[in-house]
Formats: sequence, C-alpha cells, structure tokens
Amino acid sequence: MAEVTSSPRPFGETELLTNSVLDSVDIQVPFFLQHADALSTTRGYRGYGAEQGNMELRMAIAETLYRGTGVKGNEIFVSDGAQCDISRLQMLLGSNVKVAVQDPSFPAYIDTSVIVGQSGKLEDKTGKYSDIVYMNCGAENNFFPDLSTTPRTDIIFFCSPNNPTGSAASWQQLEQLVDFAKRNGSIIVYDSAYAAYISDESPRSIFEIPGAKEVAIEISSFSKFAGFTGVRLGWTVVPEELKYSNGFPVIEDFNRIVCTCFNGASNIVQAGGLACLSRDGYQAVCNVVDYYKENAKILVEAFASLGLKVYGGKNAPYVWVHFPGMSSWSVFNEILEKTHVVTVPGRGFGPGGEEYIRMTSDASLVLTIRGPLIIRARIVGIPGCPWLMIRGAKIAMVPIPSDMVPAFVITT
Repeated sequence: MAEVTSSPRPFGETELLTNSVLDSVDIQVPFFLQHADALSTTRGYRGYGAEQGNMELRMAIAETLYRGTGVKGNEIFVSDGAQCDISRLQMLLGSNVKVAVQDPSFPAYIDTSVIVGQSGKLEDKTGKYSDIVYMNCGAENNFFPDLSTTPRTDIIFFCSPNNPTGSAASWQQLEQLVDFAKRNGSIIVYDSAYAAYISDESPRSIFEIPGAKEVAIEISSFSKFAGFTGVRLGWTVVPEELKYSNGFPVIEDFNRIVCTCFNGASNIVQAGGLACLSRDGYQAVCNVVDYYKENAKILVEAFASLGLKVYGGKNAPYVWVHFPGMSSWSVFNEILEKTHVVTVPGRGFGPGGEEYIRMTSDASLVLTIRGPLIIRARIVGIPGCPWLMIRGAKIAMVPIPSDMVPAFVITT
C-alpha cells in the first residue's frame, strides 16, 4: 500500500507531501521475510552467491520477460539496478570510444560518459559536451533520431520507452536502429526499464528485432514495474552473439567486470524478484502498472484541456508537457511557488528538453480533470483534497478550509 509522508518546506505553513512509489509490497514482503528468517538458521544460511545472480532468477527473467526472443538465462546478469549497470558497462567500454545519446534523455548516459573520459568540454552556448553526438529526438521527428544525418559512433545509448518523453520506438524504427548499428559496427546500449508500460504494438525488448543480438546490450530494472526502487534489483542482457570487431565475445569481458567489481545482488532481494515473476506475483505487479497507466491518462487529459501539447503517458509513466517560449526552469519555479507541485524541468534531460516539464504517474497522488480549467488534486486514502485553478499556462492555489489536507504531486 502507498506510504505518504510529509516534511517541512519553505512555503509558509504549507508542507510538501512526499508520496512513495506504489509497489507490489504484498507480494514482495512475505518472500523477503521468509528468506531473511531462513538466513538466521544453520540450514537456511547462504553466503556469497554467484556474482551473475541466482540462476533460478536469471531463468525466470528470460522465460517471463524475453519469451520468444532467444535470450538465455546465462546471458542475463542480475544486478543492484540498471543505473549501476550503466557504470559497469562504461567501465567495460573505456574512454576511447565515441558515444551517441538521445536528446533529451536520462542524464546518466551523458554523465557516465563524461566521468570515464569519453567527452570533451561542456559548451556553454549549446549546453552540450563536445565529442558526444546528441541525437535530436523531439516532437518534430516523432521522438526518433534522423539516422541518415547521424554520424557513426562506437556506442549508441537508446531508451525506449524514453525517459523523459514517454515515447516508445516502433518496430520499424528499431529495425532502422539495428540496421544502422550493423552498418556502422556500433553497439546499442538499450534501456528497457519502462517496457512494462507499453500499451501498443511497440517492442518491449530490442531483442524482438531480428539481428539485434549481434549489436545490442539491454539493461532493465525491477524498480519501475515492481517498486524495487529502495531495495535495488536490475539486470543486463549481453548476448553470446555480440562480438567485438576482432571476434571476441563481449559477454566474456562483461562477466569479468561483474565478477571483479560486484559480489552479486542481495539474495533477499533476488528472492523478492522471483516472487514478482511467479504467476500470482507477475499479475499483481501488472495490476499496479495498470493503475499508473490510468493516472497517466488523467494527467494527459488535464494538461491537454488547457490547450497545451502533451506527449507520453501511453507507453510510459511519464507525461511530457510543452510550454512554448518558456524556460523549463521558469515553468518549474512558477508551478512550485503557486501550487507546491514539484515537477521536473525538461532542461535537466539535455538541451532538447527546454520548454518542457516532466510529470509522472508513478504515484498514489494524481491530478484529476474536473472541467476545462479546474484540476482537482486527489490523494488516495486521504480525505479532503484541495482544488487547483488553472488559467492558461499559469496555476494558482485556491484557498481551502483549514480542515482540508493540502495535496501536492511529487514526481520521481
């Protein structure tokens, strides 16, 4: 069930409410407790496990989430989260490679590239790092890069469904991407953390595309579909078919990186992962994802009713809202000051995110449409919600009775 906590903030006597991401806690906790209890006994105690992860869990990931793609359990490396795996992959790739990233995109792709020395200096005028290829992925090109004008790079970071735009690449688009990588001898690092939210025919894995196992690595996570943000569990798929230009298998090098730099994910957390991939557990987490999808619809309808261009919300928990001609930080500040709603300024995801803010549906708190100019904030399980009056692109808090609970959205 959702946990809602509050903490004082510098907004007079009003507080911001921080709501945790909903998760499949009823499924996870019994297995966590059962495994933890077993560890306290001589018979049940387990020490170090395989660095690559519990093979039962690796097989469950392959059979449940990669059915029909040819992905095998031994090609899956269980980890403490996708973001950690991005860093391990960067350690594998080294500094002497050229990378391409979507713009806008999850900041870790660029930040880790800078840390390992793959970039040049930050250019103040453009807000971009030299020596990194920024692939424009905006509304004008349906959030997919023009590969005909994209220069060749060694590595292509690609997230679908995308964070922050919420756009999912189609089968045809991913075919183009795989073909582009093959022709250029590039490796695609494909982030599928939001695949569970896909509602149309878009591929949930790059390995649904023929030939992708020869050019792609896929990273993913239990955080976004099963609520493992605090306990940390993810995985990386490195196919046996993926080889360097000299024919050496990439999986052997990544296995060495994992075994050298990582002692394996917590066995208690892996037990929870197995629970989420059981028949009942998987249905439970899918039900939670469906709840988030309904939240996303509400957010899309609310902002669209104001005449704003809204993207995402169909195949991802993120809603990408355009405020033409306005700085994303200015929009963020105005919404925060007037309503105490915390959004994410698009500029934080790269230059291509300017004029946008990102909202999330991954919360127990959503904005619900009530007429063309009024949005009502609703908190699950907490009575007495305030109303927000929206005029054009500006939002102002309407005074509410003292016995009503102020309700705000905190995005993650």
